[in-house]
Amino acid sequence: MILSGLAIKERLGKDIVISDFSDDRLNPNSYNVRLHNEYAVYKDDVLDMKKQCEIEVRTIPEEGLVLQPGELYLMRTIEYTETQNLVPMLEGRSSVGRLGICIHVTAGFGDNGFKGYWTLEVTCTKPVRIYAGVEIGQVYFHTIEGEQTLYSSGKYQNNTGIQPSLIYKDFCKEVK
Repeated sequence: MILSGLAIKERLGKDIVISDFSDDRLNPNSYNVRLHNEYAVYKDDVLDMKKQCEIEVRTIPEEGLVLQPGELYLMRTIEYTETQNLVPMLEGRSSVGRLGICIHVTAGFGDNGFKGYWTLEVTCTKPVRIYAGVEIGQVYFHTIEGEQTLYSSGKYQNNTGIQPSLIYKDFCKEVK
């Protein structure tokens, strides 16, 4: 089941933490998250899963940033979230999607116990100007049935900003 907006608010400070919470961003069954002014692009034209891919961090100017089709922009939310006993999920707002903007390629699924900022994998279908601070996505929460474990991967937990892919660490594990 998905929590209602009122249930999200009721659970704040208990098993849900949302920094800089505002009633203005609370929806009937989700909470709107905003776009931070930092973004990153990969330095290499060809990304290699087995290697750490370097990024260049930039700032969205006040006049906005024009996203280009065929490019991948790593961005993040202003809001820091923590969740226990629930599965957090992230989707783009419909108004953003109607401009041809996708805020995640495949990473809209959070884990029970996640603590951090949401890194967005932003792409677009047409050139479009975006602005820092815009409510770009929405987080919603599913309940969990059965015995639970908390997210404990060192990859993305407790992040402090934009996270590039860390899949190269998977190749370091011993195959048994």
